[in-house]
Amino acid sequence: MHGVLFISIEEKERLFHTKLVKHGVSYSDAARVAKILASETPDEHLSADDIQLTTEACKIWLQQHKRLMSLLNRN
Repeated sequence: MHGVLFISIEEKERLFHTKLVKHGVSYSDAARVAKILASETPDEHLSADDIQLTTEACKIWLQQHKRLMSLLNRN
Protein backbone atom coordinates (compact mmCIF):
# COMPACT_ATOMS: atom_id res chain seq x y z
CA MET A 1 0.00 0.00 0.00
CA HIS A 2 1.29 3.43 -0.92
CA GLY A 3 1.04 6.17 1.67
CA VAL A 4 -0.09 9.64 0.77
CA LEU A 5 2.34 12.38 1.67
CA PHE A 6 0.67 15.55 2.87
CA ILE A 7 2.59 18.79 2.79
CA SER A 8 0.94 21.90 4.16
CA ILE A 9 0.69 25.06 2.06
CA GLU A 10 3.12 26.73 4.45
CA GLU A 11 5.67 23.95 3.99
CA LYS A 12 5.26 24.08 0.20
CA GLU A 13 5.79 27.83 0.35
CA ARG A 14 9.00 27.43 2.40
CA LEU A 15 10.27 24.75 0.02
CA PHE A 16 9.57 26.81 -3.11
CA HIS A 17 11.10 29.91 -1.51
CA THR A 18 14.27 28.08 -0.53
CA LYS A 19 14.71 26.51 -3.96
CA LEU A 20 14.08 29.78 -5.81
CA VAL A 21 16.54 31.76 -3.68
CA LYS A 22 19.11 28.96 -3.93
CA HIS A 23 18.91 29.19 -7.72
CA GLY A 24 19.33 32.96 -7.94
CA VAL A 25 15.88 34.54 -7.57
CA SER A 26 15.85 37.57 -5.26
CA TYR A 27 14.57 36.94 -1.75
CA SER A 28 11.51 39.19 -2.09
CA ASP A 29 10.53 37.92 -5.55
CA ALA A 30 11.01 34.34 -4.38
CA ALA A 31 8.71 34.96 -1.42
CA ARG A 32 5.94 36.30 -3.66
CA VAL A 33 6.34 33.53 -6.24
CA ALA A 34 6.50 30.82 -3.57
CA LYS A 35 3.19 32.03 -2.14
CA ILE A 36 1.62 31.91 -5.62
CA LEU A 37 2.98 28.44 -6.41
CA ALA A 38 2.07 26.97 -3.03
CA SER A 39 -1.50 28.28 -3.25
CA GLU A 40 -1.97 26.53 -6.63
CA THR A 41 -4.12 29.45 -7.78
CA PRO A 42 -5.21 29.05 -11.42
CA ASP A 43 -3.66 31.55 -13.86
CA GLU A 44 -7.02 33.11 -14.60
CA HIS A 45 -7.21 34.28 -10.97
CA LEU A 46 -3.75 35.87 -11.01
CA SER A 47 -2.82 39.37 -12.12
CA ALA A 48 -0.69 39.84 -15.22
CA ASP A 49 2.16 41.03 -12.94
CA ASP A 50 1.94 37.86 -10.84
CA ILE A 51 2.02 35.67 -13.94
CA GLN A 52 4.98 37.55 -15.38
CA LEU A 53 6.92 37.46 -12.10
CA THR A 54 6.25 33.75 -11.66
CA THR A 55 7.27 33.00 -15.24
CA GLU A 56 10.51 34.96 -14.89
CA ALA A 57 11.39 33.39 -11.54
CA CYS A 58 10.77 29.90 -12.89
CA LYS A 59 12.93 30.66 -15.95
CA ILE A 60 15.77 31.76 -13.67
CA TRP A 61 15.33 28.62 -11.57
CA LEU A 62 15.29 26.37 -14.64
CA GLN A 63 18.41 27.95 -16.19
CA GLN A 64 20.37 27.57 -12.97
CA HIS A 65 19.05 24.06 -12.37
CA LYS A 66 20.12 22.97 -15.87
CA ARG A 67 23.53 24.57 -15.34
CA LEU A 68 23.98 22.79 -12.03
CA MET A 69 22.90 19.44 -13.47
CA SER A 70 25.31 19.80 -16.40
CA LEU A 71 28.15 20.49 -13.97
CA LEU A 72 27.25 17.50 -11.85
CA ASN A 73 27.01 15.22 -14.88
CA ARG A 74 30.52 16.12 -16.02
CA ASN A 75 32.03 14.36 -13.05
